[in-house]
Amino acid sequence: QVQLVESGGGLVQPGGSLRLSCAASGSIFNINVMGWYRQAPGKERELVASITSIGGINYADSVKGRFTISRDNAKNTVYLQMNGLKPEDTAVYYCNCNGQDRSYAWRYYWGKGTLVTVSS
Repeated sequence: QVQLVESGGGLVQPGGSLRLSCAASGSIFNINVMGWYRQAPGKERELVASITSIGGINYADSVKGRFTISRDNAKNTVYLQMNGLKPEDTAVYYCNCNGQDRSYAWRYYWGKGTLVTVSS
């Protein structure tokens, strides 16, 4: 069984910072892409940022220059440093990764989400 456990969400004022973490554990191997998605009330889930096992990075235009994604391959952990937060960043943030299971099949896995609220 594979678990993705997110942490670091919370309430922050506009202009503030938060750092999200997500650790993958269980029967998952050769994790390729790790990323963060978010879903605001009444909106569809959208990609925020992703990073491959060799460091290839992709950001949504709305967060470029403010958010930084990184990962620790030895710990199967991905991070999202969020600076200059805006009220429109308010959403549930979900961790996602792509890896192999015990039968070597490639699968996508999701965390349960962590709420980020940006408000004064």
